[in-house]
Amino acid sequence: MIQNTSRRELLKLAAAGAVTASAVAASASAAQAYQGNMERAISALYDALGSLKEATPNKGGHRETAMQLVEQAISQVQAGIQYANEHGGG
Repeated sequence: MIQNTSRRELLKLAAAGAVTASAVAASASAAQAYQGNMERAISALYDALGSLKEATPNKGGHRETAMQLVEQAISQVQAGIQYANEHGGG
């Protein structure tokens, strides 16, 4: 009976270990996929977009063009983050 209990406990420990290993592997993958520089770039681009929107519009259309280009840059950075996440890029 003691031997059976030991086997059960061993199986429980092995199952718990497998679950823990899976959780650690998943968190390592998520950490690897974090795009800190890209996230900071998006933040800076949103700040720039906000400043452009608050600027007076008397810039010969250049302010509007700049806003469009910043929005395009935000889109490209987001696409880069998504691509890296889908392809395991870090």
